Amino acid sequence: MDPTLDDLAPSLNERNDGWNAAMGLRFVRATADEVIAEWTVGPHHLQPYGLVHGGVYSGVIETVASVGAAVYGLARGLSVVGLDNHTSFLHAAREGTLTATAKPLTRGRRTQVWEATITDPAGRAVATGRVRLLCLEQGARVAGETVAVKGQPIE
Repeated sequence: MDPTLDDLAPSLNERNDGWNAAMGLRFVRATADEVIAEWTVGPHHLQPYGLVHGGVYSGVIETVASVGAAVYGLARGLSVVGLDNHTSFLHAAREGTLTATAKPLTRGRRTQVWEATITDPAGRAVATGRVRLLCLEQGARVAGETVAVKGQPIE
């Protein structure tokens, strides 16, 4: 199996837990060149005015970018961690199924930059963002822990 070519969405959905599970995020596609995920807006996604909370958009953008960068790094024995997340909120959404699509802008030896767009059911962009990620070799230390499992993303 070549993780840079294979779609890892089914395996990600099988072991969906933590934040992704809490948000109801489902992966449609997850390769080294594109990640697509979707979720249906529920009460737990909304801020007091009844709009999707900006933190949800930022978290989803970070998630799809991180998954793509991790899939790319997996084939190279690298893990990734986020360095920057810049998310812009374009239009309000209150309901429906939202879709996030991320693609790489650049992938260097030490960093990657991914761009993502979240669209509403009508295809209108409701948020966009860029995430810069650091590539870590096996044995690197992050938050007091050693990256011990070759190619496993740190979350």
